[in-house]
Amino acid sequence: MMKVKTIGFVGLGLMGKGMVGNLLSGGFAVSGYDLDPARIAAVVEMGAESCKNPVDLVQAADVIMLSLPNSHVVNAVVQNTLKLSGKGKGAPVLIDTTTADPLMSTDLAARLRENGIEMLDATISGTSKMCAEKDITFMVGGSREVYENCRPLFAALGRRSDYLGKNGSGALMKLIVNLVLGLNRMVLAEGLSLGKKAGMDGPVLLEVLKNSAAYSRAMDMKGAKMIRQDFLPPEGKLAFHLKDVRLILDLAGRLDFPLPLSSLHAQALTSQVARDRGEWDNSAIIAFYNDLAAI
Repeated sequence: MMKVKTIGFVGLGLMGKGMVGNLLSGGFAVSGYDLDPARIAAVVEMGAESCKNPVDLVQAADVIMLSLPNSHVVNAVVQNTLKLSGKGKGAPVLIDTTTADPLMSTDLAARLRENGIEMLDATISGTSKMCAEKDITFMVGGSREVYENCRPLFAALGRRSDYLGKNGSGALMKLIVNLVLGLNRMVLAEGLSLGKKAGMDGPVLLEVLKNSAAYSRAMDMKGAKMIRQDFLPPEGKLAFHLKDVRLILDLAGRLDFPLPLSSLHAQALTSQVARDRGEWDNSAIIAFYNDLAAI
C-alpha cells in the first residue's frame, strides 16, 4: 500500500487554502502553487512550502491535489502547467476536487491512466467556511485501491468520504448534490420572501421553519444571511453556483432528462448575475424574489 506523505497542491483559493491548512494539521508536508503570489504567501505563512515551478511537484509529491474553477482549467493545468502527459510509472496520484464536468473528468482520467497516472475525482460538499472547519464531505470516483490508499488524506480534510465507483462518479454525485442543495436554497428564499411581503417577522419565521417538517440544512447555513441580506464577503459565490447549474442542465440534455425546476433556477441566477451580483453569496438568490415582489 502506498503511504501518502507529501502533497503538491495547485489552486490556493478559499477552498484550497482551507484544505492546505487541514493537511498541515494532519501531519502532511504540503507544497503549494497558484498563479497569485499572495495566495502562495498565505499558505507558506501557515507552514506549507512555496513552489515556484509546478513541474517540480510531479517529482516531489506522492499526491497532487487540484482545486480549480472548472474542467477546462483542470485540463490546461494537467497538460501545460504540470505537464503530466507522458510521465511514466511511479508518477504521483492526481486528486481533482474541482466541481467538474463528469464526461471531461472521465476522459482525463483515461488519458492519464494510459501514462501510468491514477486520478481520483474527489468532489466536495460544503462551503469554504466548512472546509476550513474540516466539516466537508468528499464524493470520490476512480480506482478503489487508490481511494483506500488516500483515505488518511481524506480523513485529514473532512468529516466523511464516500467511494462511488469508477472515474466520473464523484463529479456526477457533486452535480446531483448541488442540484438539490441549490433548489433547497431557492425554495427557502421563496418562503422567506413571501413571509416578509405578508408582514411576518423574519427571524421568527426562520425559527419556525427550522422546527417544522420543512427543515433543511440550508436554513442553518443560509437562512440568517438571507434575512440580514448579508451577501458579502461570500462563502460561495452566486456566479459559481450558476456555473454548476449550467453543468447540471448540460448533463441532463445529454441524457434527454427534463429538469424544469433547475431550468427556472438557472434563469433566476442568470438574472442576478446580469445585475452584477455574481460575486455575492449564493444566499442572494433571495434578491431575485425581493426584486419580483418589490420588497
